[in-house]
Amino acid sequence: MVMKESETELEREDPVPNFELEGTDGETYTLESFADYEAVLLVFTCNHCPYAQAKFELLNDVAAEYDDAAVVGVNPNDAEEYPDDSFEKMVEYVEDGTIRYDAYLRDETQAVADAYGAVCTPDPFVLRNEGDTFTLAYHGRLDDALNPDDEATEVYVRDAIDAVLAGEDVDLEFMPSRGCSIKWK
Repeated sequence: MVMKESETELEREDPVPNFELEGTDGETYTLESFADYEAVLLVFTCNHCPYAQAKFELLNDVAAEYDDAAVVGVNPNDAEEYPDDSFEKMVEYVEDGTIRYDAYLRDETQAVADAYGAVCTPDPFVLRNEGDTFTLAYHGRLDDALNPDDEATEVYVRDAIDAVLAGEDVDLEFMPSRGCSIKWK
């Protein structure tokens, strides 16, 4: 297991790259699919990484808590080398209730992860819906639990979503995401 920390590539308020990815429900998703939400928590994640697994419940809770924010998981990992990250396993995780996000998408070509500058799982990006485009409101840690067994005392992503929903700037300094490296092909 190789641990990585994210670096900031996109700047806050920058328009974010669009995508067209298959979801575990068989539908194809783009950013426009989430146009009814004021905020989108786009998280590059996977099934097998202990750092990502440790955040399943947090992400499920956030998805359940917010009506105006969508939680979208994107799995970019090489499924040939890491079969637990296959599309079929993603579907299993959704069907058995392990993952209850608004959408769980497969980035088979890894182009979306690359476009966002994602480097680890989980690597979260909070997007603000500006009406005709989505912009980056926050990129950084989900919370202050840096290791899979740690308990979080502060959940940064909730602060970021709350700020976006209130129409405010996110007042959080960049703190790199931390997790397993994305398994590039």
